[in-house]
This record gives sequence, C-alpha cells and structure tokens, in this order.
Amino acid sequence: QVNVVESGGGTVESGGSLRLSCAASGHDDSTYSMAWFRQTPGKEREGVAAIDYDGSVSYADSVKGRFTISRGNAKNTMTLQMNRLRPEDTGTYYCAADTTPLPRTFSGGYYYISTWGAADFDYWGQGTQVTVSS
Repeated sequence: QVNVVESGGGTVESGGSLRLSCAASGHDDSTYSMAWFRQTPGKEREGVAAIDYDGSVSYADSVKGRFTISRGNAKNTMTLQMNRLRPEDTGTYYCAADTTPLPRTFSGGYYYISTWGAADFDYWGQGTQVTVSS
C-alpha cells in the first residue's frame, strides 16, 4: 500500500502564484512516477503535470510556461509551482503516484514521456482545493 499526501492550495487572485507539495510512501525502495491532476464539478479529472522516476517531465498544454513540476530533496516528494494563475485553473488538485514508469515514445534518439492519464496511476491523495478569483 502506498500513502499519498498533498499540501498547499488555497485561494489566490488571477495572476498570482501557489505551490503544491506531495509526498508518497510505502514502497521506499522504489522511485515513483508522480503527477498532478485537477478536477472541477461535472468534468473528468485531467492531467496537469507529471514527473517520471528519472526526472523527465510532461505538462498539459494549458499550463506550459506557467507551472513547474519538480522533485523534492526527500525521496518520492514533489512540488508543483503554479505561476500566473487563471480562473480556469480553479479545481481540486490531486497528487498521484505509481511504482511503474510512465509510457515513452522514442524520437530523435530520446525516449519522451508519451500520452499519460489517470489510468497510469494506482495511488491517489485526497485532493486539495485551488481557487483563482478573477
């Protein structure tokens, strides 16, 4: 069993910043793939950003250039720095983790993270609310 705990979130004005943190524990001999998803009422959970065991990252187009996902100093921790927030970023943010690597596509001599989603993660946090006011 893997335990996933999020922290951070809150309310901020449009254009502001917030920082989310996540820690996963349970299989401490593994480096997890981890990701952030968000969900609003009536909509499916959507992937925001992911980071794989080797530090490779992937972002949703809507957050590229504004959000940064990174590993923490402690094993299996990560943060999501969210800058230039918009009202449409409002939602419940969930941290997800898994002990298997993310799917990859080989291109130009490198293996890039390919399409990923909720089905790639077995372990989830309880969620934290992010509200961006206009």
